[in-house]
Amino acid sequence: MHTTHLSEQEIIRRDKLAELQRLGIDPYPAPLFPVTHYSLAIKNSFKEEDKDSFTDVCLAGRIMSVRDMGKAAFAELQDSQGRIQIYVRKDDLVKDGDSSLYDTVWKKLTDLGDFVGIKGFVFRTKMGEISVHVKELTFLAKSLRPLPIVKEVDGHAYDAVTDPEFKYRQRYADLVINPSVKETFVKRTKMINSIREFLNEHGALEVDTPVLQSIPGGAAARPFITHHNALDVPFYLRIANELYLKRLIVGGFDWVYEFSRNFRNEGMDRTHNPEFTILEFYTAYKDYEWMMNVTEKLLEKAAVDVTGSTELTVGDKGISFKAPFKRISIYDAIQEHTGFDVSAMDEEGLRDVCRQLRIDVDPTMGRGKLIDEIFGGKCEQYYIQPTFIIDYPVEMSPLTKKHRSKAGLVERFELMINGKEVANAYSELNDPIDQRERFEEQVRLMERGDLEAMYIDHDFLRALEYGMPPTSGIGIGIDRLCMLLTNQPSIQDVLLFPQMRPEKFGGEDAGDVVKIKEG
Repeated sequence: MHTTHLSEQEIIRRDKLAELQRLGIDPYPAPLFPVTHYSLAIKNSFKEEDKDSFTDVCLAGRIMSVRDMGKAAFAELQDSQGRIQIYVRKDDLVKDGDSSLYDTVWKKLTDLGDFVGIKGFVFRTKMGEISVHVKELTFLAKSLRPLPIVKEVDGHAYDAVTDPEFKYRQRYADLVINPSVKETFVKRTKMINSIREFLNEHGALEVDTPVLQSIPGGAAARPFITHHNALDVPFYLRIANELYLKRLIVGGFDWVYEFSRNFRNEGMDRTHNPEFTILEFYTAYKDYEWMMNVTEKLLEKAAVDVTGSTELTVGDKGISFKAPFKRISIYDAIQEHTGFDVSAMDEEGLRDVCRQLRIDVDPTMGRGKLIDEIFGGKCEQYYIQPTFIIDYPVEMSPLTKKHRSKAGLVERFELMINGKEVANAYSELNDPIDQRERFEEQVRLMERGDLEAMYIDHDFLRALEYGMPPTSGIGIGIDRLCMLLTNQPSIQDVLLFPQMRPEKFGGEDAGDVVKIKEG
């Protein structure tokens, strides 16, 4: 058996695996096992007067702890709902005078982390703990790698593994040993289901749009580039699905939405991951004022469905998701927090403000980027309670409809919560001539070196030329919203498998096999 790079414990477990096989016990038997009950359901529903209903239960899960008492043992079994104590007694497992199932398989060859199936009856111990008395034991899967052991008392984990390198790389082990981690991802699913329920009840239609795109449109971001071998052309992983959803509005749908997996080839920090999830939806015959009202109701519902309240604790702050949310223009926000009125400033004036505020900028940045840098660097951290920052300058918003009453502005808002952007929305630009001019301005920024400037999407322009009705659209950062509703400090804590630098296995990069195959 190959044992290079194995620890002593791993070698011992492999020896036990071989011994199980020598005894004729399949350490990885056929998957069917007739589970009838789960740990949490038993704990919640068992009562002494109803014990006749729990005389024949069947559970399966991992062995997480054992207290051996010679001819009997108490152990903890962990299934998908939690943990329950089991009582294993030698006399119950002896078959035709053969005690090897207890003496050998259970006591010597079973390790913490192994999967077993049990059949028996539920009882309450003298200490008052609801437990399962095991009458039958089936070995279901051998664990060849020891789990980090975490002490758990009354549902609270102690000495839990907190090393990010372990948690994010080995999420499968993190989920096993840290119960609160699993709860975070259960809440994430509840949040998404709540949002989907809200949209469906209001008549929206869920759709799918391409992940591989010939033009990376719909946002200002640096894309990942790949190659389509059959067509022999470059493709991009989508940075946004906006332009495709708008094509569907052109095609006659009134309200469409998508939970979009997006990819942006940019930096990583506690609120950014190169692969992330955005909810985008677009509604015909509506504007950004309507969208603010709907967004308040949607997020209020999600907060209640996930946490039971609109009043949340995020870190050391109390945040209220109770509608309505505050609204303030971006120019007023900048003036309030910096003292500068930038509303009429040209590019050079903005650069001077950045110098005075000690904000680093570069020559590729136009007027819109400079205003964005000022707001991001000096203002957004102050918006802890949900706040709509509204009425952006046209230079910052190449896909947004010009403001109906304020020259030089567009009808756009960003929703700030806990000092970070959670949503971005517009009254959508539906004038194809105006849209073409703004795309051309983006090309000029690209020629200056702006790697996040938008490409011209000629097919999208063609779609607009067929006519798109007045429309409002929004993108909501699902990962950032989940951070808030689960009180997690980092985006990596709400992603099951966040991106990380590839590991080395046996001195080789994880990608070496792919490179060899391609070579």
